[in-house]
Amino acid sequence: MKEKLTVSDSKKLFHEQFPYVIPGLYKRIVDEMLVELNLLNHQNEFKQDYLFCIGLTETFKELMKGYKPEKHLDLLFESLCSSTNFEAKEIKEISQKSQEEFNNKSFKDMFKLLEEKKETKLYPSRILNLGLYLLISNSNDLKGKNESDTNKIISDIFENLKLSFDKAEKDIGIYKSSISKMEQAKDLIEELRIKDKEKHQKQ
Repeated sequence: MKEKLTVSDSKKLFHEQFPYVIPGLYKRIVDEMLVELNLLNHQNEFKQDYLFCIGLTETFKELMKGYKPEKHLDLLFESLCSSTNFEAKEIKEISQKSQEEFNNKSFKDMFKLLEEKKETKLYPSRILNLGLYLLISNSNDLKGKNESDTNKIISDIFENLKLSFDKAEKDIGIYKSSISKMEQAKDLIEELRIKDKEKHQKQ
């Protein structure tokens, strides 16, 4: 059994494994993920199931969009995982395999598969909630549905898996808001960069 690491141990390990400067826009996200993974690792009831793996890989992918240099992203993900006692390669493999299983499934088939794969007790975490949400959102039946219908379906699935939808709804809201803020910040940075370039060209 791996030793439990403190948050400062994990941060130290992370910076040893990833010796690059993280742009300000992404630094807070990386810090939050590192703390969250470290805390989950301390929970005895926590299990690294397929929903957690999907949640971690997909939220990382979404929140890190536009990160430069892009070639650092694999090492960044690996460093996040290994500094908190997780295996990046294993997580990516489980996530990919599971998403392929659910790919192009109707809502009914997806529900059936979730039932078949259901663990005796899922450990509720923000990452698992987002993994389940992202999985359901990709169902063929949900594409083009309005938000209240979608929320009702998502809520039913969460309840069926004995997970709190109220908590998940907050997690989903914060996640969507973070992505929206990131997009706005990236647009603003790009706008300033273009203005700066034009200013220098005029001089």
